[in-house]
Amino acid sequence: MSTIITISANIHAPVSKVWDYYTHPAHIIHWNFASDDWHCPKAANDLRVGGKLYSRMEAKDGSFGFDFEATYTTVEALQAIVYTIPDGRQVTVHFSGTQDITTVTIHFDAEEQNPIDMQRNGWQAILNNFKQYTEAN
Repeated sequence: MSTIITISANIHAPVSKVWDYYTHPAHIIHWNFASDDWHCPKAANDLRVGGKLYSRMEAKDGSFGFDFEATYTTVEALQAIVYTIPDGRQVTVHFSGTQDITTVTIHFDAEEQNPIDMQRNGWQAILNNFKQYTEAN
């Protein structure tokens, strides 16, 4: 049985904006990286059950990059999305809140190559980027 890691952020924006910024490729490319020396030059999202999520993450100096792909198993507009990545691990994203603050909570199955803290910190850094981008725009 795999370890489930949970991260979250409170975003000062209504859930409709948070959902839009989290799911549309025009926004995803602006926040989907863990540090300033990385970027996300490409993203695509077919937000429906059976649809695919795709993003490309790269070091800005070109030294490393990778594709992130997933298939949606659940899409509940403005509430939750669940997707499975190719190695079988599952990710659940919940959106909840008030008119002015939305909490995004992500639960994901840990992989076995990297320490739990490293995985948690990396995913949290991306979510923190998302929070910063969404609140600033």
